[in-house]
Amino acid sequence: MKTGIHPQYFDDAQTTCSSCGKVYKFGSTKQSIVVEICANCHPTFTGEQRFMNTGGVIDRFQKKMEQAKVYKKKLAEKKKKEEAKKARPTKSLKELMAEL
Repeated sequence: MKTGIHPQYFDDAQTTCSSCGKVYKFGSTKQSIVVEICANCHPTFTGEQRFMNTGGVIDRFQKKMEQAKVYKKKLAEKKKKEEAKKARPTKSLKELMAEL
């Protein structure tokens, strides 16, 4: 068997849940692990639904939704302007020259 090819194993590795803060200790090849959700706060095990704002995911989504609303308004205004422009009758060259 070759020596030095196996990773180092930590018997007391810490796993931390970022949403509830609970710390678990068990064996792993990494000394510390951070998870977004654990058995302590997972909806399947707790029976309740809650939002976890890990890294601002919800905030970023809400910001994108607000930007989409603003974009929709601008797009609607632009469309109205284009329709109004198309609705105006076009003038012939004689009419344009007569205005000058």
